[in-house]
Amino acid sequence: MSDDTDGPDSGRRPPAGKVDRGFFDAAIAPNLGAARADVVLGPTHGIDFGVLEIGDRAVAIATDPLSISPELGLERAARFALDLILADVAVSGIAPSHLSVCFTLPPAMTDEAFATVWETIHAECADLGIAVATGHTARYEGCAYPWIGAGTVLGVGDFDQLIRPDGARPGDRLLLTTGPAVEAVGLLSTLFGDAVGVSGSTLEDAQACLEDVHCVRDALTAAAAGPVTAMHDVTEGGLAGALNEMAVGAESRFAIERGAVPIRPAVEAVCEALEIDPWAATSCGSLVIAVDPDGVDDVVTALEERGTVVADIGVVEALDEHASPSVTVDGDPLAHPAVDPSWGAYADLLEQTDE
Repeated sequence: MSDDTDGPDSGRRPPAGKVDRGFFDAAIAPNLGAARADVVLGPTHGIDFGVLEIGDRAVAIATDPLSISPELGLERAARFALDLILADVAVSGIAPSHLSVCFTLPPAMTDEAFATVWETIHAECADLGIAVATGHTARYEGCAYPWIGAGTVLGVGDFDQLIRPDGARPGDRLLLTTGPAVEAVGLLSTLFGDAVGVSGSTLEDAQACLEDVHCVRDALTAAAAGPVTAMHDVTEGGLAGALNEMAVGAESRFAIERGAVPIRPAVEAVCEALEIDPWAATSCGSLVIAVDPDGVDDVVTALEERGTVVADIGVVEALDEHASPSVTVDGDPLAHPAVDPSWGAYADLLEQTDE
């Protein structure tokens, strides 16, 4: 039976999450407003940020939705949401410096609750040297948790600081921080408890993953230790998605060793119970970092001194003639996931707990 209608949303409903590359290339990329010479890097599928050239300065810019789940505790939810927004500029190697936030608050959110969120955002921005430049705050009927607005972040720096997302080169080593599916497992286990299929100390360890879902300082630490040639945060599509997006940008092959990838026992247990692939599940807080071989030890040391788990998981290889960019794991192809499985797991758990 067709679900087509005559309404504005007629047609088959696409899956939750970011639009796919096919739709982006067909409907978005050709329609980007005026062509301006100061846009050095414009919207590109799988790329975290854009770049403007203002005078002789590079301005990295990114926009992301703002998600607040009160069940996480408002302060923790606010820090988590802010880090997700800031990370897309931090991976450019230029420190975030300015923030604009648009809040479309649900009517049920009290002034006291919003004040807690805002004061947490202020404190974190102050610590990172980020100024709030402008914004919009209002309540609207129809708005609901967790999606309560969006933020735009800018970082102003020198062009020699800029780490391009497509900059990985043959011979570079590939580092991974924190590990796959940490965000997905931390969120799902915190929101739904033992409904995720584990209990006791395993559940506690899974919930503790949420404390490591922060990567802005890791990205800036790695960039300073360098030389880093490319960085990408592991969000929708998980590790498999991030690796494929970087490989396509670099027009290279990424050769990964499965045994080198750090994965927490609690993450494995929850993913097995929920029947989701940890390599395909979102893991905001994890970074894939391409590093010149001479800089690997310095980057690893700098991250470990922050208490961050980091591992050398593979190498960037030149493509054979006529070959397409790709990712292999122990020699076998690794495709970009069509859908992030954490979305479906969230929907299933929500339905179960509502019954």
